[in-house]
Amino acid sequence: MNVDQIPLSVLFAILGVLVLMSAYFSGSETALMAVNRYRLRHQVNEGHRGARKAADLLDRPDRMLGLILVGNNLVNFSAATVATIIGMRVAGNTGVLLAPWILTVVFLILAEIGPKTLAAARPEPIAYASAHVLTALMRVLYPVVVAVNWFSNLLVYPFTRGVPEADQLSAEELRTVVNEGAALPGQHQNMMLSILDLDAVTVNDIMVPRADIVGIDIDADMSEIMNLLATSQHTRLPVYRENINDILGILHLRRLTRHLDEEDLSKEDILALVREPYFVPEGTPLHTQLVNFQKNKRRMALVVDEYGDVQGIVALDDILEEIVGEFTTDFAANVPEIHPQEDGSYLIDGLAWLREVNRALSWDLPVTGPRTLNGLILEQLEMIPESNVCCRIGPYRVETLQISGNVIKTARLWDSRTESGEAAASVEEAGL
Repeated sequence: MNVDQIPLSVLFAILGVLVLMSAYFSGSETALMAVNRYRLRHQVNEGHRGARKAADLLDRPDRMLGLILVGNNLVNFSAATVATIIGMRVAGNTGVLLAPWILTVVFLILAEIGPKTLAAARPEPIAYASAHVLTALMRVLYPVVVAVNWFSNLLVYPFTRGVPEADQLSAEELRTVVNEGAALPGQHQNMMLSILDLDAVTVNDIMVPRADIVGIDIDADMSEIMNLLATSQHTRLPVYRENINDILGILHLRRLTRHLDEEDLSKEDILALVREPYFVPEGTPLHTQLVNFQKNKRRMALVVDEYGDVQGIVALDDILEEIVGEFTTDFAANVPEIHPQEDGSYLIDGLAWLREVNRALSWDLPVTGPRTLNGLILEQLEMIPESNVCCRIGPYRVETLQISGNVIKTARLWDSRTESGEAAASVEEAGL
């Protein structure tokens, strides 16, 4: 058939169909490559047919891209031929010259930028719908696609060898997904981020330090022991002789309740109820300790250093609080080392733990080095001051108020980003 006999209206219709086909291939490519792989797997598990076909195509992305590019290039080159014929019949040689330029503009807008922008904005419905057509085309063009892919894979193999699996996420990448890409309630999101942080936190960071351990000295008077048992705010108490390093066991007060009415309760009765102590080395990551608590059916452990000396106590509740947050609604009010002042500053005990201060005041004092406020100030000063001094730690202004021996007992702290005018004036007067 002579092409000159084909009406221009038919040629324009054919060109329009080719433009639509090119738009389909361009949009399908973008949609399939932009679809969220994890949501795709979820919908495959839910039985979504389009998702299942899309997943099958994405299992071999080289063949999928080969199919799309074979179809797209075949359509584009066919459109160029039709456009040339139209140009020749409409404007002769001038039409042949102008046809590629006009066709480029048309294809750029209608078959490339527009479809790809739409596919990037709504990848899933487009990908799932086009997967049905592409699967059928794959069966028809399979020999061509396999041959093309074999040659292309042979050419790029030296550059793709050893490339890691694209779907594998590192902990930091997973943190970004949870922090920015997950549509979760704020509390649930914070809990997931806290779980990811367990690797970076050790038992030393959350343990009750040795100086604050409340326990039973079995050599003390029985009246003192009974008073401690009656007023204790803890359900588990370490039992020791003279000092905490000579630990005898852990007493669960629930096991003692049936003996409290007995007037002849003796130390031997208490020792008979204690459970063998459970020790963990300092520096143990929280995620490891959480697993160990579960494996050993324990809820409390004594943290010891390399010499076997007790450094503190860590409980299961402490680890859970790192994940779900504090169990109290006003954590700052329950930290006795922190005393808010009317001018917006805080009087803080030098032995207060930095993590507790940060949690109570929503601050971000550095916690990678010293664990107490005293240690942080001394690290900043690089000396033990003989009299009260002022310094700055990031955005926080610090004024020591009480120094005893080698320890800063009390300090006043301001957050310069939120301090009131009165506090700022007092800071300036102090020379901070």
